[in-house]
Amino acid sequence: MKRNKRPQTHNAACSHTAKKQKTFEHNSAILGTQQTGFIRLHIIIMKENLLGLLFATFAITASAQNGINSPYSRYGFGIQSERALGFNKGMGGVAQGFRNGKQINIANPASYSAVDSLSSLFDLGLSIYNGNYKMGGLQQNAKNSSFDYFAYQFKAAKNVGMTVGIMPVTNINYDFSSSTETLTNNEDVTSAYRFAGNGGLREVMLGAGWKPFKPISIGLNVSYLWGDYEHSMSMAFSESSAYSMYRKYNADISTYNLQAGIQLIQPLGKNDGIVIGGTYTYGHDLHNIAYRSTQTLNGSAVEAASVDSIKNAFQLPHSFAVGITYYHSNKFRIGADFELQKWSNCLFPDQSTGFDNAHNDIYRSTKGQLNDKTKFSLGFDYTPNSLGRHYFNRCTYKMGAFYSRSYANADPTNSISAKPYELGVSAGMTLPMESRWLWRNHPSLNFSVQWVHTNIPYMSTATLKQSALTENYLKFCVGLSFNERWFYKYKVE
Repeated sequence: MKRNKRPQTHNAACSHTAKKQKTFEHNSAILGTQQTGFIRLHIIIMKENLLGLLFATFAITASAQNGINSPYSRYGFGIQSERALGFNKGMGGVAQGFRNGKQINIANPASYSAVDSLSSLFDLGLSIYNGNYKMGGLQQNAKNSSFDYFAYQFKAAKNVGMTVGIMPVTNINYDFSSSTETLTNNEDVTSAYRFAGNGGLREVMLGAGWKPFKPISIGLNVSYLWGDYEHSMSMAFSESSAYSMYRKYNADISTYNLQAGIQLIQPLGKNDGIVIGGTYTYGHDLHNIAYRSTQTLNGSAVEAASVDSIKNAFQLPHSFAVGITYYHSNKFRIGADFELQKWSNCLFPDQSTGFDNAHNDIYRSTKGQLNDKTKFSLGFDYTPNSLGRHYFNRCTYKMGAFYSRSYANADPTNSISAKPYELGVSAGMTLPMESRWLWRNHPSLNFSVQWVHTNIPYMSTATLKQSALTENYLKFCVGLSFNERWFYKYKVE
């Protein structure tokens, strides 16, 4: 007799439970993968939105006309913009020896190699200022705003950091008229002048910094410069029979620029050290054409007109800068810089009247139209406790000053002994923006205020006496810095 086998209910149940468990684990794995993908996609979307917002803000700001308004911009390519970002505007622009992986320092490309391997840095800056200037009997106040810079920095490889950015290099914008002046030896005839100008140069930059071995870092900035300038002058007399004159100078500029940098990092102990930095900027011909248009007017009628041009009218100077910075932990830094720009050796169009041997009025480009620029800067910053409980202990406080011999030259004949100069003082704060709901990596706001005085002596063509263009302005700068950890790998458990 065959014995019936009892059904294997226990084994079947175990097998069924195992299959359900495997199915659950499989579905959970798929769900986990989907969740991970969703979270990563969400993070990417957030970052793309943030980047898009920054670029949109930058594009709107950069396309707006710069608000510089000063007769000081009449000389050379205009008022030079300082190569400073939010972190060092309040420190007199000191930068050659500054090196910090959480700050973008475009003044010395060797500093780029300090960027953290997981970080991407964004920096955007704007300024507003109130200026007062005097020129002879003229005096005027002006309130303006301007775009300062946009920069992005990231780690490209081990010990290699890269930076891209855009910023103004020079700015030209002025429009002023003289009060009626009595001509020398002829009190019955008076004259009136009007001067106007606009334009400036802008720069798109790509730079890289490399630390080949421990104490040394080197870097290179490659830039494309473009822009234009237009200066005009009109002269009229009270005598109806006297002819008036209108003259315009203009040019379109486009060229490249190269800047090499080096930094030597020398620790002095566990928490102290110095950084010695230096840069060289290559000077070269621009191969651009300058134009001069002249009209002689009888009332509103044009009696005569001419256009003169100069080929290869411009050159950029060889420039050198060197600086040293001492730091103590992440609390204190103090630095000093010196800069030299050899503008006196550069060709630039002569905007004064020149005559050849046949006494013909000529338009030419000569050296000596501009002065060599020298600048001394000193600055420091202090953070009481970057990890402290009190908010203002985590803020950074800054001060600085500079003195500069301007490149502007209103006296190319060297008949005036006084030389043009600039001096300024500045102060600022870096405020961390802390919100666990909005920011993961604590962006910061950089605020600074600068007071600057300029003095440019010149010989008045109307009075034949020495006079001076002086300007005092108070400038407020704000910069927004982001430190995004784009290359960190997030995991979901």
